[in-house]
Amino acid sequence: MRFTYALELPIPDRAGATAEFSHNRPRADTYRRRLSTGADTTGSDTVAEPDVRRYLLMQGFEYVSYETFGRRFFEVAVTEERVGAAFAAIAGSQFDMPPMAQGPGGIAKVSANVTIKQPQVTRNVDDSITFDIHIPLLIDLLLDLRIDKQRFTVDGDIGLTATARAAEPLLLIVDVAKPRPSDITVHVSSKSIRGELLRVIAGVDGEIRRFIAQYVREEIDTPESQAAQVIDVAQQLDQTWKGI
Repeated sequence: MRFTYALELPIPDRAGATAEFSHNRPRADTYRRRLSTGADTTGSDTVAEPDVRRYLLMQGFEYVSYETFGRRFFEVAVTEERVGAAFAAIAGSQFDMPPMAQGPGGIAKVSANVTIKQPQVTRNVDDSITFDIHIPLLIDLLLDLRIDKQRFTVDGDIGLTATARAAEPLLLIVDVAKPRPSDITVHVSSKSIRGELLRVIAGVDGEIRRFIAQYVREEIDTPESQAAQVIDVAQQLDQTWKGI
């Protein structure tokens, strides 16, 4: 399982800012009418053609401070859809929990196959922009008592949090917090009372939570996942302007 971030930055085109940054721009109809009659906005009879083009291009913008622009940039660049798409890349992937001795005297061996389902992301916009990420799990669990084997169908959930951060020199970072066992929930359904008792005695639930939490922590620490959480804005701007 690898977390792959591909956040496309809302780079403005040559005509101005993206629609997401514009707010109630005034129309240029009045100025076009004046120019079509050969008069400029100050009442003179003629206006040089280059000045006309520049005037029509630059008029009508509502200017904002750099601080306001930076805040809006974050809110537009780091959305639920983009962060959700980054985590959606892991949907459908699987990993195995190898057999582990559990219960009194290690009487039982617990193993599992875990399938990751479609993540769900909720954004919270406050002083910081944070995300609640829930990754549903489907777990095929096997409890091996040597003389008997019990299978369980397990639904689970990984609860993650992420924070959008800014860093020097011009970096956008999606900082994913590492989960604890308490951030993993499991719902085990057994087909028999005997199987339910064995599950409780063997401490299956706790072992599943510990294993999955450790697995996800290690995945977040991989070089690929660490690099994917950092977006170099300056680099992307350079690439964008070169194509203009």
